[in-house]
Amino acid sequence: MYVLGDSLVDAGNNNHLLISFSKANFPHYGIDFPNKAATGRFSNGKIAADFLGEKVGMETPYPYFSMLFNFSENFHWRDSISFASGGAGIYNWTNSMSESVPLSRQVNYFSSVQKDLSKELTPHGAYDKLKSSIFMIVIGSNDIFAYPESSKLRNQTTPQQYLNSMPIHLKEQIKLLYDYYARKFVIMGVGLLGCTPTERIKNETKECNIELNQWSLNYNRALRSMLKGLKAEFDDIDYSYFDTYSLMQKIIKNPATFGLEEVKAACCGSGNLNSEGRCQRTANYCSNRNNYFFWDAYHPRESSPHLRGLHV
Repeated sequence: MYVLGDSLVDAGNNNHLLISFSKANFPHYGIDFPNKAATGRFSNGKIAADFLGEKVGMETPYPYFSMLFNFSENFHWRDSISFASGGAGIYNWTNSMSESVPLSRQVNYFSSVQKDLSKELTPHGAYDKLKSSIFMIVIGSNDIFAYPESSKLRNQTTPQQYLNSMPIHLKEQIKLLYDYYARKFVIMGVGLLGCTPTERIKNETKECNIELNQWSLNYNRALRSMLKGLKAEFDDIDYSYFDTYSLMQKIIKNPATFGLEEVKAACCGSGNLNSEGRCQRTANYCSNRNNYFFWDAYHPRESSPHLRGLHV
């Protein structure tokens, strides 16, 4: 399994970026992870890629950068590698100031793995291995968050034009992965971005940002349309689309059904809805975190139902 994307599936790659502002390598992250250690995952414990790996009988995804900067590490025996980077986007410029690794560079890193496998296993052996592998892609949220913050983008394109262009650029990267023998994909749509704690505090009523949720929905529609077209173009591609938006919508509307009580505030952080300050060593964190949907201002808690709902 090979994982590409943003902080929702970063297994610790950003820990190795010297000036990155998007890191989760300090308490209280990892408080419910095995050994209660912060691994760089943006969660109190496991992330979506961990759950998917468990379901298909693979090891916990290992951060590629841990191997890239450790020359004694041989990644070939790893059956699950994550290239994901917190803050990453489909576009190269998304969060570029925070040193996040965009999707295109993640694909480039995977290409080096593919080339090494071809040398070790022969091209035919690498093809057999990779065509049976799962490629999990979780990305797009940061690109959507970036649009309202950029006056340049708003002057150059309408929201819908921007959202429609995102899957087009994503398709280019998926086609490159296809050239590198990828055939099986798990693609996660974006959730209700307007219902994250960081967006709720912008509203006096603490309700969701309706416009941002509509953008999320419109992007997911464009994404599904692109995937259908991709399948028609390459009939040997198989993909599973995970509808994060719909499940998250059900959870927020009826949290008690999912054993939750708090779906507005973050468990870890500070200030209004615990989302004005980062979840760091000096932050507050809830003792009853099983009742919360969000761990911090952007990310879900480990056992949130929409993570455990992953299936292939």
